[in-house]
Amino acid sequence: MRSNKGLGFIVTVIVILFLSYLAVNGLNLFGFEILGVEGIRYGTDIKGGVNAVLYPDTENPSKEELEIAKTIIGKRLDAKQIYDRELTTEPQNGRIIVSIPWGKGETDFNPQATIDDIGKTALLTFQEVDETKVDERGVFLPTGRIVIQGTDVEDTGVVKDPETGRMVVALDLSEEGAIKFEEGTGRLVNQRIAIFMDDQFISAPTVSQKITGGSAVIQGYFTPQEAGDLASIIKSGALPFSLEAKQVNSISPSLGENALSVIVTAGIVSLILVFLYMSLYYRLPGLIASIALLGLVAGQLLLISWFGITLTLPGIAGIILSIGTGVDANVIINERILEELRSGKTLGAAVDRGFKRALTAILDGNLTTLIAAAILYMFGTGPIKGFAVTLFLGVTLSFLTAVAASRTMTKSVGNMQIAKNKWLYGA
Repeated sequence: MRSNKGLGFIVTVIVILFLSYLAVNGLNLFGFEILGVEGIRYGTDIKGGVNAVLYPDTENPSKEELEIAKTIIGKRLDAKQIYDRELTTEPQNGRIIVSIPWGKGETDFNPQATIDDIGKTALLTFQEVDETKVDERGVFLPTGRIVIQGTDVEDTGVVKDPETGRMVVALDLSEEGAIKFEEGTGRLVNQRIAIFMDDQFISAPTVSQKITGGSAVIQGYFTPQEAGDLASIIKSGALPFSLEAKQVNSISPSLGENALSVIVTAGIVSLILVFLYMSLYYRLPGLIASIALLGLVAGQLLLISWFGITLTLPGIAGIILSIGTGVDANVIINERILEELRSGKTLGAAVDRGFKRALTAILDGNLTTLIAAAILYMFGTGPIKGFAVTLFLGVTLSFLTAVAASRTMTKSVGNMQIAKNKWLYGA
């Protein structure tokens, strides 16, 4: 038992330092790449982006059709975590204007590809197969004999096929869609059903038995990214018409990267000052709280990069606010521990009692903030959603770092003889 003293502290510090390294430098090991801050996609207010005018392939689209198309494009951008955007309709000109930020790096961002992607009609169909109708590559052609289509789909997801190990897109069908799919698969046992996105062939699995229960899968040689993109396009819905991007132009940042560098510098200075205050005032628990806060910042930056969340200035404000929440939680914990020590309790009992007494207050504060973030996400648009997402992630991580990481480190250090002096805890 004595050999394990301090082990929890050492392991937690190593994990936090490793996460901090990943957040700053990323990692590329044996072809497996983890992107840090370099992989973050910044909003138009920081790095600019692309502006395009989308024209329908039909004449005289109605105002209602344009609004429907605008809503669906917004859902597709939400699925890609692109919250910083501008979408407007011009019914008098029969067009939609969209502005979105650059990708993770200007060199690997293709604005035309992104514009084309959000403009797809995304008409999903499961069709009967005519073995004689194939193109020059041997790929099945649409027959028009539709079993189910995209309007019969209520929800989508990405799962791994346990038999093949490949990624498949799982579909939850509506009640009417389930009935049609059950009838179709019952009629086509031992035959193929071809799956098309518009007229693009996806796959043609063989029906082994009648499928009931309102579920279906799209099989194919998908990467996780391709399967996720396909699922999000289907889930967001089909546009009422195809859209052609014209007048694609770059747009300049409203504030620029100088503003970002100033904010980053201010954030680093603020963190250093917070670390110094916590360490000087609360001594050893303050130092532990500072390490936990470093883990909070590193974890949040990594999640933003991994999930491809567009980071705008309001989003950065969400990060800063979540850091404040983390500081507040650690202050509550340290004050409770100090009160228990002053009342005469032993160090171990004071730490246990202090965390237990602080938990309710921390949980209540974080829960109310999470509710506010959820409401902002549900009813907000554009950068407001980005603010809500970073705030939600940050508050969740602040709870984990303040309660789990800080508790682990404090109890582990408290078992070491060198750290049993109550003066080190502010008493």
